[in-house]
Amino acid sequence: MRTKKVKFNKNGIENLPNNKPVVYKIITEGGRNNYTGIAQRGRVQERLEEHLGNIPGTEIQIEQMNSISEARKKEAKIISKTQPKYNNQSK
Repeated sequence: MRTKKVKFNKNGIENLPNNKPVVYKIITEGGRNNYTGIAQRGRVQERLEEHLGNIPGTEIQIEQMNSISEARKKEAKIISKTQPKYNNQSK
């Protein structure tokens, strides 16, 4: 799948593709994953903007997926492996 990394700000988010579901990570300056989530096709930019000011990070990394179910599986695997600080630990 295609991956892309941009600054975690409005301008960076606007440069992300919106045509497929994605798994995204909000990454700190030190490279730590603070949050992992998914966004549906057509809602990628909107979903990421919801996090601005709420979850600290300097970059967003996305990976486009073929389906939302594929994205959910990948998200669960990443959360289990990295245990991001701002994800609900009960997932």
